[in-house]
Amino acid sequence: MKHIVIIGNGIAGITAARHIRKKSSDLITVISGESEEFFSRTALMYVYMGHMKFEHTQPYESWFWEKNNISLKKAWVSKVQTENKTLLFSDGDELQYDQLVIATGSIPNKFGWPGENLKGVLGLYHKQDLEALETLAPNNTVCKRAVIVGGGLIGIELAEMFHSRNIPVTFLVREDSFWNGVLPEQESQLINTEIKEKHIDLRLGSSLKEITSDDNGQVKEIIIQETGERIACSVVGLTAGVRPNIDFLKESNIATNRGVLVNRFLETNIKDVFAIGDCAEQQEAIDQRRPIEAVWYTGRMMGETLAQTLTGTKTAYKPGHWFNSAKFFDIEYQTYGWVWAQPKEDEARFYWEHSSGKKCVHFNYNKDSLQFIGVNTLGIRLRHEYFDRALREKQTIIDVLSNLKAANFDPEFYAKHEAEVIEKFNRENEIKVQLKKKSWYRKYTEL
Repeated sequence: MKHIVIIGNGIAGITAARHIRKKSSDLITVISGESEEFFSRTALMYVYMGHMKFEHTQPYESWFWEKNNISLKKAWVSKVQTENKTLLFSDGDELQYDQLVIATGSIPNKFGWPGENLKGVLGLYHKQDLEALETLAPNNTVCKRAVIVGGGLIGIELAEMFHSRNIPVTFLVREDSFWNGVLPEQESQLINTEIKEKHIDLRLGSSLKEITSDDNGQVKEIIIQETGERIACSVVGLTAGVRPNIDFLKESNIATNRGVLVNRFLETNIKDVFAIGDCAEQQEAIDQRRPIEAVWYTGRMMGETLAQTLTGTKTAYKPGHWFNSAKFFDIEYQTYGWVWAQPKEDEARFYWEHSSGKKCVHFNYNKDSLQFIGVNTLGIRLRHEYFDRALREKQTIIDVLSNLKAANFDPEFYAKHEAEVIEKFNRENEIKVQLKKKSWYRKYTEL
C-alpha cells in the first residue's frame, strides 16, 4: 500500500483524491494551509454578498473525509525533497510520500508596486481574503471607497461584491476597454456600459503607480500612473491576473517555468511527482489552449485524469474543446470554441446585438469552408452539449444557425429574436438559400 500525498485542497486536488479512493485503498493525505476542508472558491463572492454562508460552500460534510479514509492536514509546505520523498512544513514537521501530487493553484500577480503589501491590500483568491474583506469593508461607513486594479474576471467579481454593500468603487483598467485582450470590441464595449450603469467609476487606460498609507500602515490612497491623480480609499483589490503558486518549489529539482512543467500524463521530470490544476504548465500546448489554464473545470478534469494513472490505468489529459463561462454583474457570459479578440486572416465574424444592449451573440467561422470555429454570447444561455457536438463534427456556420433553437437554453429568447438573428446574417452575407429552405426559418419569418 502506497502513500499518495496531495498538496492543495482545491477542485483539482480533491477531485484527484475522490477518484483515487473510488479505485484504490492506498493511503491518501491532502494538505492545505488555507483551510482544512475543501470549499468552492468560486462561491466566496456570494458569501460576502449574503447569498450563502461559508459552510454552504463546502460540498462535503465533515464526516466525509474520515468515512472515505482521506486524511486532511492543515499546514504550509515550505520545501519538497524529492531525493528522499519528504515534505518539510513551515512549523518544522515532516511527511513522507510515495507519490506526490502538486495542486497548489494560483496566487495574485504583484508587480512591485510601492505599498502593495500594506494592510488593506488584498485579492479574492483565498478564504483569508474573504475574512479580511469582512473586517476591512463590512459596509460603506468603515470603507468609504474601494479601488480595484486589473480588469479581469476576478476584478469585476470584486466590484460586484463592493457594489452589493453600497461601497463606492473605482475600477482601474490598464487597457482602453474592459478585458479586450480576450473579448472582441463589441462584447468589451457592452460590458463597459454595464459596469458604468452600475455606477462603478470605471477608469479605462489607467494603471496603478503607488499605494500610500496612513500612520498605522493602513491603505490611505492610490496614485494613478498616467495622471498622478490621488484617490482616497480604504481597500485596494489587486486583481491583475494570477500566477502559479509554486514558490515553495524553488529549491527543489522539480522542473518549473511559470508553472510546474508536465507532459500529457501530468507527470513532472521527477518520477512519482505530478502536477494538476492552475499550477501545472503543459510542456507543449494542447490545440490552441494556453499552457496554463486557471479554470475550474480543467482542474477537475486533470484531477479525474491523474486519478486513472495513479490507480493503474495510465491516461493522457484530453480537455476537449475550449469553453468557459462567467458573469459580469447581471450579464452572463459563455464561450465555446475560439472567438479571439481579433479575427485571424482566414476567419469571418457575425455579430448580433439586441436593441437593449444586454444580449448578443458573436460567431466565428472559416471564411472559405464556413466551418464553425466558436461563439461568444452575453445575456443568453446556450447548451454546451450542442456546441461541443458542432465543434467535434466540424459543422458549418450554416448548420449552427439552422439549429439555433436546439442550441439555446432559453426558448423565450429565440421565440422573440431568432428570425432577427437570421435576417441580419442574411443581410450581411451572400449565403441565404440554404437557410431559407429550412422549414423552421419560414415558420419564424412568417410570425
